[in-house]
Amino acid sequence: MTTDGARLPTLEDVAQVAGVSRATVSRVINGIRNVNPELHEVVWNAVQATGYVPNRAARSLVTRRTGTIALVVSDAETHDDDPFMSRFFSDPFFGRVVGGLLSTLRPARMQLGLQLVGTDEARKRLVGDLRQGQADGAVVLSLHPDDTLPALLIDAGVPGVVIGRPATPTPISYVDVANDRGAALAADHLVAVGRHRLGMITGPAHVPASADRAAGFRAALSGNAIPSVEGNFTHESGDAAMRRLITDHPDLDGVFVANDLMAQGALSVLRELGHRVPDDIAVVGFDDSSAALAARPPLTTVRQPLEDMAAESARLLIAHIDNPKLIPQTVIFEPTLVARSSA
Repeated sequence: MTTDGARLPTLEDVAQVAGVSRATVSRVINGIRNVNPELHEVVWNAVQATGYVPNRAARSLVTRRTGTIALVVSDAETHDDDPFMSRFFSDPFFGRVVGGLLSTLRPARMQLGLQLVGTDEARKRLVGDLRQGQADGAVVLSLHPDDTLPALLIDAGVPGVVIGRPATPTPISYVDVANDRGAALAADHLVAVGRHRLGMITGPAHVPASADRAAGFRAALSGNAIPSVEGNFTHESGDAAMRRLITDHPDLDGVFVANDLMAQGALSVLRELGHRVPDDIAVVGFDDSSAALAARPPLTTVRQPLEDMAAESARLLIAHIDNPKLIPQTVIFEPTLVARSSA
């Protein structure tokens, strides 16, 4: 009964509206796969029409699933000085990943949980919780090369998918963009707009995406010596790296920056120092995040289709949950160059 005395809708009510049996309604709501796909829409329309609310606890007992996957941000640090994790929530990259995951999970009637782990102890505890049924599997954003989490998931038999190529070869599915080819697009564009004295601001050398972008940029320029300074994918590090790069190489007329947040910092420094962009120095970033549009001038950048990548990682994870024997899959997306005012 509801608080106003009205009766709560039941499975029988849904079955009557849908014109199917109670057993069929139960199978659809519990996610059992041997149901005619056409009946799924009929049943869920009836659920909406009646206002029936599935009992997630009861459903879990039937399916041995929670209907939840975990998005795990696995970092090298605990960030005790930032308990609200503003570093991640302020990064456009993170929001795009969440949006992409939800685009797949919502139609599948699955929920998304967030886990942040920064120590080996926390990773082991998380894997233990997942084995005990906290979630049906995990999509992992791994932010350091020695991360043990992908291997721990495999050893524990927990379905997992990684966004970004793991630094250590691991038999786990992952989704990535062709970072080297994206950086080559940046190099080709800078040359095409008449820039010949090029520099680069890289991400951390130990991160696979950073290494691939740096290698791709250099390879596109026939392996010529390219002055570079390392940042750590933050606005502040882009600021510091640009100051050092332009001080050491004041004749630069083009710069590739390994992500948009760092490029935004680099642009602010060039503005402060009186360098006109793109007249004096052309700048190309990587990601095509909201930072690219917020930059002044708007940033020419290499787009990685992050929402599509995250959506694919969710589809892969659901496939692994449905079929634990599915072999690991690798999906690589192609980047594109988005030309704006900075180059």
